[in-house]
Amino acid sequence: MKSSRLVSILLLLQTRGRMTAAQLAEELEVSVRTVYRDVEALGAAGIPLYGDAGHAGGYRLLDGYRTRLTGLTSGEAEALFLAGAPAAAAQLGLGSVLAAAQLKVRAALPAELRTHADRISGRFHLDAPGWYTDADDTPHLPAVADAVWSGRVLHVRYRRWREPTDVERRLEPYGLVLKAGRWYVVAGPGPRTFRVDQILELTTGDEEFSRPADFDLAAYWAAYQRDFHDLLHRGEAVVRLAPGATLTGPAGEAVRRDGHTDEDGWTRATVPIESVEHAHAEFLRLGTGIEVLAPDELRSRIARTVAELAERYGNSRAPGGD
Repeated sequence: MKSSRLVSILLLLQTRGRMTAAQLAEELEVSVRTVYRDVEALGAAGIPLYGDAGHAGGYRLLDGYRTRLTGLTSGEAEALFLAGAPAAAAQLGLGSVLAAAQLKVRAALPAELRTHADRISGRFHLDAPGWYTDADDTPHLPAVADAVWSGRVLHVRYRRWREPTDVERRLEPYGLVLKAGRWYVVAGPGPRTFRVDQILELTTGDEEFSRPADFDLAAYWAAYQRDFHDLLHRGEAVVRLAPGATLTGPAGEAVRRDGHTDEDGWTRATVPIESVEHAHAEFLRLGTGIEVLAPDELRSRIARTVAELAERYGNSRAPGGD
């Protein structure tokens, strides 16, 4: 819509300074002719906007001019307040900062959008941790976050899963990731990934580091997760699933992608497994809805568990019953 585009031009010039008509057209995905018409409309509305000709020319706002317009649509205002994660901000030591920022944004919104923002924040609440896990104790998280912002080196004593468990590490913290209620710091050199709750001691000095210009935290984390799952699920199992029975995670994806339905309605598929022990527990939860065909070790282990359960429950009376 034209009104939305006019606001976008105003906000672009306010945040970026001088921009040419061609740059504005590319940013807004419209023609240069359309930009010319929009600029004329802004001028007619009293916006102090002017243009300079020549190689270094372009449009810009009069020095010192600022608009209170946010340019937010109803949906964008709702998303802004939905995206806020108060618990995560509080853990980072930014709880009061987030609250103050949201208050200022809310005050700048038109009445209609303010109503939408209040409605969304009152109807949706983000709670990242899982049901059956306790919240991690991360006393060093604010210090790690501060080092990420300031570009300062951390010296930590870190607990890992293999021997020796407690090790000293020098970290150049590139960024923080919150995954399923657990904080991770991605740090150079490497980079490598460390759980913040496993940092036992931490010191910050005056040593600074330069974050690689081409480092993309989101891209790194996506690749890290793919590699993690590939290493984690190195085994395979052949299974048959009854109609309505479903597996989750990579195993479920394998069923949906490569599963074949037999004449009896059961689906046969080869699925990745983390280990025989993990698959044993995961498959048993489906009860009679799954049959393991291979490997033999897993099939035999499930058979032994089922036999033990049958023997235990063979006597219908509970111990101590009449």
